[in-house]
Amino acid sequence: MNASQTLNTTNQVMPNDNREKLLELRKVTTHYGPIRVLHNVDMTIYPGEMVCLLGGNASGKSTTLKTILGIVRVSEGEMYFRGERADKLSIAERVSRGVAVVPENRRVFPKMTVKENLEMGAYLRNKKNEIQEDLDYVMQLFPRLGERVAQKAGTMSGGEQQMLAMGRALMSRPKLILMDEPSMGLAPLFVEKIFQIIKQVNERGISVFVVEQNANVALAIADRGYVLQTGEVVLSGPAKELLNNEAMKKAYLGEV
Repeated sequence: MNASQTLNTTNQVMPNDNREKLLELRKVTTHYGPIRVLHNVDMTIYPGEMVCLLGGNASGKSTTLKTILGIVRVSEGEMYFRGERADKLSIAERVSRGVAVVPENRRVFPKMTVKENLEMGAYLRNKKNEIQEDLDYVMQLFPRLGERVAQKAGTMSGGEQQMLAMGRALMSRPKLILMDEPSMGLAPLFVEKIFQIIKQVNERGISVFVVEQNANVALAIADRGYVLQTGEVVLSGPAKELLNNEAMKKAYLGEV
């Protein structure tokens, strides 16, 4: 989005309803070397919510996910997960506390089988009966994976790999799944299917934070949304309100 399309609006703040917060970013700033990427970012995700993060290229969307996961360190501000300070934790510690990620471009292990990829998602767990229960659930959610348990992941289509990446994330029994551009590179029919499954996962009580270029699709199933522009939150609110926001329509929803 160029300068002429700047969203000139005030952030909408969620009402203080005393609900427990699953994830909270407080005035978070990050840098890549000397370059500031995020600036004073405030975000909140509540248990069971689906929240989408929208914005143009180089707006800081993927950096936000990397910051939550711990790949990018917080320069200023604080992050809390399940009520505990989390911005100083390692990636493994965040995963063990319930954060999982479905990365951009899937990034499955191409030389491993479908089953081996799924088992990698449970590498921090040791209760075999629970792991098997979750494996059965993933196969039920993605029947195509069940048909291909012995197939090498690298030989699967993009849509099938996206299903595998989602299944792998579910195998950690997460409280929060971070999803980076789940529709990228997929045929329209697969995009529709993937977002239907994301909704099903969310309805199971798992919070979902989706970074997505396809604003219409993301807002159609999300509870709330945030919009980033050059590393700052410029707009936030309930998904339905964002869909009807004139600035959003002009900048992101393909309307003029």
